[in-house]
Order: sequence, then C-alpha cells, then structure tokens
Amino acid sequence: MSERWIRRPEGSNWGDFGPDDQLGRLNLLTPARVMAAMREVREGKTFCLSLPLEYPGGNALSPSRFPPVLRPTVRNGRPRMNYRSADDGPRVPDIICDDAVVLHTQYSTHWDALSHVGFMFDADGDGIPEPRYYNGFRGGIDIVGPSDAADAGASGVFEAKSTSAAHALGIGNMAPTCVQGRGVMIDIHDRVGRERAVIRYDDVMRIIEEDGITIEEGDMVCLHTGFADMILEMGGTPDPHLLHNACAVLDGRDQRLLDWITDTGLSVLIADNFAVESFPAVEQPECCAAAPLHEHCLFKLGIHIGELWHLTPLAAWLRANRRHRFLLTAPPLRLTGAVGSPTTPVATV
Repeated sequence: MSERWIRRPEGSNWGDFGPDDQLGRLNLLTPARVMAAMREVREGKTFCLSLPLEYPGGNALSPSRFPPVLRPTVRNGRPRMNYRSADDGPRVPDIICDDAVVLHTQYSTHWDALSHVGFMFDADGDGIPEPRYYNGFRGGIDIVGPSDAADAGASGVFEAKSTSAAHALGIGNMAPTCVQGRGVMIDIHDRVGRERAVIRYDDVMRIIEEDGITIEEGDMVCLHTGFADMILEMGGTPDPHLLHNACAVLDGRDQRLLDWITDTGLSVLIADNFAVESFPAVEQPECCAAAPLHEHCLFKLGIHIGELWHLTPLAAWLRANRRHRFLLTAPPLRLTGAVGSPTTPVATV
C-alpha cells in the first residue's frame, strides 16, 4: 500500500505495479512483448497514423482547443524566415529559416497522459474527497496568470505550474518508454459506417468473433470508426453537426465493456474519434463521471488513451489482407509536466 492512500477505487489497480508506479499498463510493454510485435512485420509497409496537426480545423469540436499557430522566431527585430546572415555583419551566404509554434497538445492526433483526468476521491479515508489521479497522486496543475479568463483567450496567457500528479503522471514520463508493441485493430466502421452509433460490449464481442480477432495481455487496441477520415475530407472547415453526430463511440456506462477493458490486459486504448467514448456519457446521472471510460482507464487502471488517430488506410489494408495485428510505435513528445501530447504513430505490417 502506498503512503499516498489507504483506500483505492473499486476496480482499480493502484499499487499493483508498485506503490510509486507512474506508468500504469505501459508496464506490460515488456521486451518480450516488443519482440512478439516485431514478428507481426511481414511486408515492411508503413502507415502514418497522424492527422495533420492543423486538423480538424477551427474549435467546433472542442471550444477550448485551437489549431497550431506557426510563426517565425525573431532576431535583431526581424523575422528569421529567409533571413540573410550577411545582414548581421559577416559576409556569409547563409539563409536561415527558424520558427516557433503555439500548440494545443490535445487538438489533433494525441495521447492523453494519466494526469489528464482525475477525480474527487477519499483516498486517505478521512471522509473528505480530494482531487486524486492514477495510483493516488494528488493535485495536478496550479494555474497562475490573469484573474480574468477573457484576458487569456486562446493566446496561452495563463501559465500552468506543474505539481505532484503532472510531474509524476505527465506525458514526459510516457515518452521514455517509447510506446512500442503489438497493435490490434477492431474495425467498427466496417459494421456501421459513419452512422452515429453507441457501441456496447455485445457489439464489440460480435466484431471480435466474426473477424477472428485475438487480443493478448499488453496489446495496444485500436478502434476504427472512420471519424478522422471524415475530418480530412472536410478540408479544415468541419461541419459542426457532423463533428458531434457522426461515427461510432463507445458506451462508457456499459459495465461489461469496462470489465472487458480490465480483463483483456490491453496496455493502451486508441480510437480515431474525439474521445473514444460518447462524451458526455449517455444517461448522465449527477453522481457519476461525465467521462466514465476515461475514469476507468486513466484514473483507475493507468491506461493511456489515444484520440483522433488516422486509422482508415491501415484498417483498409488489414481488412484486405485478412489481418488485424501489426507493429505499433507511438511515443509522445517528451514534454515535462504536460497532460497530453501530439504523436505521429507509425504502424508497420
């Protein structure tokens, strides 16, 4: 038992990987499992599973998240884009281009860190719920900046000062694991197309049985819904109605589905849609999490969640070749204290 808690949430694995564990189910990506994933490579064909980071476009999908702002750095009061070094004095022929980016870490294809979602929970048994994260870590982020939120807007004026959970469970600790293992594709889109469908345990089991899919402990499970491909087709100006009313989502209220996530021993859960689950969840009671699958994965089990991955070309190739397994490599940015990160995943078949 950790010194941080004497009670853990029902159905959680807090402490199972050690009292100070910060990686959760990534611990299952052992060298032996990486070697097994390597054996899934037969063609040497690769797939980029990331959307362009400026997609979906706008902020209709998530009002607080905006596309990247790319701009040149400045030297001697001039932008360093086609910058003539000879203008600084020495007669050299060098032309320099140098830029910076303001990046919302969970705008496009990304990972959720374990510090992304916590919950009020009485971990120390004093009868008072407190903000807690995976494995009982406290706190998360302190915010310093202007008192008026309108002053900050999308410009990032507020500064996030990392505290316990953000340092321990942040994306910077995920990156050194390299996040490499065997990917397994579950092609929901093949069954429901782009119809808005809330997928439950029985639906997933039917696809797994019909497609002959095997999931083993440590596998990196990917759910193909076609959502990211639809985003690409909209060319950076997405239809707000379609963003919130198209393609499949999981029913995070389905306890059998959550139990399946626990029992399979999957290491990470990935989808090409906005939140993997219906958000906010269906049948929203006041007592319970608005994102119950996030609660189950990030908070209770230490399962990192990947969202808005571009899975369609890979899913189509796997189906055409009657396969569902592949080598997946998907490290995030090594950004200390961040609660999420863009990723450019690579699948090799």
